[in-house]
Amino acid sequence: MTVNFKIQWFPGHMTKAKRMMEEQIKVVDMAVEMLDARIPISSTNPMLSGILRDKPSVIVLSKVDLADETKTKAWVQKFKNRNLPVCEVDCTTGRGIKQLVAMIQATARPVIDKWQKKGLKRRAIRVMIVGVPNVGKSTLINRLAGRNKIVTANRPGVTRGQQWIMIAKGLELLDTPGVLWHKFEDPETGFCLAVTGAIREDVFDKNQAAEILLGRLMAEYPEEVKSKYAIDFGSGDVVDDVMGKIAVSRGCLKAGGFADTDKATRMLLKDFRIGSIGRFTLEEP
Repeated sequence: MTVNFKIQWFPGHMTKAKRMMEEQIKVVDMAVEMLDARIPISSTNPMLSGILRDKPSVIVLSKVDLADETKTKAWVQKFKNRNLPVCEVDCTTGRGIKQLVAMIQATARPVIDKWQKKGLKRRAIRVMIVGVPNVGKSTLINRLAGRNKIVTANRPGVTRGQQWIMIAKGLELLDTPGVLWHKFEDPETGFCLAVTGAIREDVFDKNQAAEILLGRLMAEYPEEVKSKYAIDFGSGDVVDDVMGKIAVSRGCLKAGGFADTDKATRMLLKDFRIGSIGRFTLEEP
């Protein structure tokens, strides 16, 4: 399905964050790149490869509790096939945290060996946590640190500065603000980032985003949509009509009993982001 969804969002604080990351990478030993398990392609920032250069890195698939479990397993295997260290982590429950720490330590082993050969005193491994906005970087660090050291919120743009956090595993972590890139070449990327919450809602057309999203869910996860909103529809039904059914079913009505599709749109986006409709993945491995 071709998506006509154009969006650009690169606020001033992201330019500053990019410069800070370029400066800090000089003293960083390795990186952890967090990807949203629902959109591993769209949440991969092409700008980061130029910043991280040849630093060892580990990929974390976050928000796995919101993603299709079968597809997440397939994505993990795809990364492994490319010989990339990858770990799926549920920051809400802490599942995968121990495996991630072990993977970071294993990936950092060549760095430590290099220090030993040079006769340098071993210190904590400095790890930079990177990713797009609202992918869960601060929540991951809170899990790794075992306490709430970082301010978190379910919206993009909360982490504005950079903070080093020491944890008890011989690791020193640097949290960085979520950073996007200047131009999304593929409209699909903008759509995926928008509906998963990586882009502020006031900079994209919510109605268009919800219409595209509902069309995808109707095609790929119809039973979950029917169950969540207590409605029925067929494969030939129009998205606008189904949105109207959702509005009526959930009491999103205007004066006179007409369907308030704007309210239904906001509800659908929220339900998708928090996983109350089901566990969905928008990108195939």
